[in-house]
Amino acid sequence: MTIDQTFSILGTLVVACPLLLLAMLGLPSMFHRPMSERAISRATEAMVVIGLMSAIAILALMLGTGERQVELSLGKFLDLPHEHYHFTFKFVFDRLSVPFVILTFVLCGTTGAFTTKYLHRDEGYRRFFICYALFLLGMVVTSLAATIETLFTGWELVGLSSALLVAFFHERKAPVWNGLRVWTVYRVADAAFLVAVVALHHLTGAGDFVALMGNGEWPAGVAQLTPNQALFVGLLLLTAAAGKSALIPFSGWLPRAMEGPTPSSAVFYGALSVHLGAFLLLRVSPLLEASTLLCAAVVTLGLSTSVFAALATRVQSDVKSALAFASLTQVGIIVAEIGLGFRYLALVHIIGHACLRTLQLLRAPSLLHDYHAMENAIGGHLANDNEFWQRNVSERIRSRAYRMALERGFLDIVLGDFIVRPVLRCFRWCDRMERRWTDFLAGAPAVADDMKHGGDVADELQ
Repeated sequence: MTIDQTFSILGTLVVACPLLLLAMLGLPSMFHRPMSERAISRATEAMVVIGLMSAIAILALMLGTGERQVELSLGKFLDLPHEHYHFTFKFVFDRLSVPFVILTFVLCGTTGAFTTKYLHRDEGYRRFFICYALFLLGMVVTSLAATIETLFTGWELVGLSSALLVAFFHERKAPVWNGLRVWTVYRVADAAFLVAVVALHHLTGAGDFVALMGNGEWPAGVAQLTPNQALFVGLLLLTAAAGKSALIPFSGWLPRAMEGPTPSSAVFYGALSVHLGAFLLLRVSPLLEASTLLCAAVVTLGLSTSVFAALATRVQSDVKSALAFASLTQVGIIVAEIGLGFRYLALVHIIGHACLRTLQLLRAPSLLHDYHAMENAIGGHLANDNEFWQRNVSERIRSRAYRMALERGFLDIVLGDFIVRPVLRCFRWCDRMERRWTDFLAGAPAVADDMKHGGDVADELQ
């Protein structure tokens, strides 16, 4: 067996294991023969371990043979040569994707092992692991994507599983509403991503990252776009990254995502999903080098998000929200590092931070118990040293900063008024128009008359 064949087999295993896990957990439920908790646990453990070992074997082979980039193509599914568009499932193993996919398997495996005990005998146990498998598949596809449309496919799978797990406790109203809020914000950010996909195909004739970087290896490639083209596409991708990673102005949905179970909060918004925006910027980093204005926008967005999150995390009343904003602080710093050109530093920062936040969020419930036991033992609250702020910052500034942080920068209100409500209003109008058109074609006389002499579209959108 040649080295190329070995790479191909191992790469296929890495991608196939999450897909096989999703099929193993989902198909029995579709036929009303759900698996037992023990079978689900063993299947999850087996697929994660096989995928992880395959990824580590690929890393070892790359180090041993000196290969820096290995591509794996699953064929071309769509080809429109006259429209400059084709859809290909293509994966790449390089210095960015291999560490990230190993991190994905390690943290998802840790969270899966924790969940088998945390949700034992819970009614939603099987439903959680189906969403978990969907998330794992999306993360693996996103991490290894060699084309922007492949990355978009994994990006959507991650977003769908995230929204479903935010609304996991669907017997209560708040989780369902918060899940819809997260999904709506994702739709706006993903629309920018989709426009960027179309623009890249129009400008370069392909969405292949290797071709985009001039056939160079990450991160040494050079974007095959002019500065103005790079700025346009880069701003669209920056918007998509901001929506997925809860950067300003999309930070309002982050505390709402804490409605999900602790394992999903740990692996999604503390570790992996919250870093996907930074991963996207790392993958298209040659675009940043092609435009100074784009680099400045990335750095500004990252630093402003970090400052806002650092203030917000200090006034949260629950530990999960405090950890979520603490994660956002580091994500903002990572984004700024990417804008400044520190690619490897940002990658190492992502790996270390993701591991730390996963352990912190999984430890949070028992940590609170230990904290309360310590306070009871000493007979009072633990000391909180705020002398630095009291000595160097005036009371007026501190009170205004506290109000802004307590209201989370009013970003949730901004999201509701300027993003969520307009999007919902537009979708509801489209739904009404579809129903009326269906009734019109069916021959309903009253509705047909309304369609012929209908009011202004702007009135419908009010």
